[in-house]
Amino acid sequence: MTRIFSGIKPTGHLTLGNYLGAVRQWVEVDQHKAEALFCVVDLHALTVDHDPARVRRLSRQAATLLLAAGLEPARCTVFVQSHVDEHTRLSYLLECTASDGEMRRMIQYKEKSARERAAGGGVRLSLLTYPVLMAADILAYSADEVPVGDDQAQHVELTRDLAVRFNQRYGHTFTVPKAVLPAVAARVMDLQDPTSKMGKSHAETAGIIYLLDEPEVARKKIMRAVTDSGSEVVYDREAQPGVANLLEILAACTGGKPAELAGTYASYGALKRDAAEAVLELLRPVRERHAELCADPGYVDAVLREGAGRARELARPTVDAAYAAIGLLPPA
Repeated sequence: MTRIFSGIKPTGHLTLGNYLGAVRQWVEVDQHKAEALFCVVDLHALTVDHDPARVRRLSRQAATLLLAAGLEPARCTVFVQSHVDEHTRLSYLLECTASDGEMRRMIQYKEKSARERAAGGGVRLSLLTYPVLMAADILAYSADEVPVGDDQAQHVELTRDLAVRFNQRYGHTFTVPKAVLPAVAARVMDLQDPTSKMGKSHAETAGIIYLLDEPEVARKKIMRAVTDSGSEVVYDREAQPGVANLLEILAACTGGKPAELAGTYASYGALKRDAAEAVLELLRPVRERHAELCADPGYVDAVLREGAGRARELARPTVDAAYAAIGLLPPA
């Protein structure tokens, strides 16, 4: 059976972009078609300055929202990255396989390190090396497919390169995975800045729909979304990025096609109203189930504990094999 691995980073409250770009695919398709593992990658949240209590809180919230969205522990493995030591065990071996130049060419490193320096802060070494940890996350489980947004596709390519290089140098050890991108709404954009991704860690939140936003808050954000000059509703990412973003969101919520939906609207206002209603209806059951799970924290704890146990059993043989292949003496 095909094996799938994907993760979500607890650096902020999960957004509509996270849901449409990743989580819904995990729920509706991936957990049913394959042996699937879904991970809250909390170690990745430590690459920049952070509040420890907030990371713990957001990690738990992310795990709870994954379950609220419909991941079923009987069908898939849901766990927290730091609960499985094999991730960090393998990461160092892959650091010994990767090159400095590869790390510095990563687009996300260039962008995030520039922001850190502009803010007057230092750049943590982990920000440079975290794509190697991401590769370890994937390779430890012999994953065949990695569902990701297009902003993470470069990291999966690095993972493939490291797997091939390790296999060539030390003998076949790792499955070489491939990235799988969702067809629609792979990258939901900020409602106030439709040239930027709807990111969960952005400082400005007016253009971001969070999964746990109150309905009226979410509605107001969509109704205040930036559109474009002119009044004709046309699906054109380059000329009308604001309208295109709304059309893509509506299409992802309703199962339509952005270009076809554009022809059914005579005004931006009508498009915004329908997009708002579609988003609210899509998120309503997620919010309701999240409230139920928050009232039963023992259930979430049990899911994460059992998930970590299953993940550990899957990862350990591969990581042990990598330790042997690279030349490390096994413990007596």
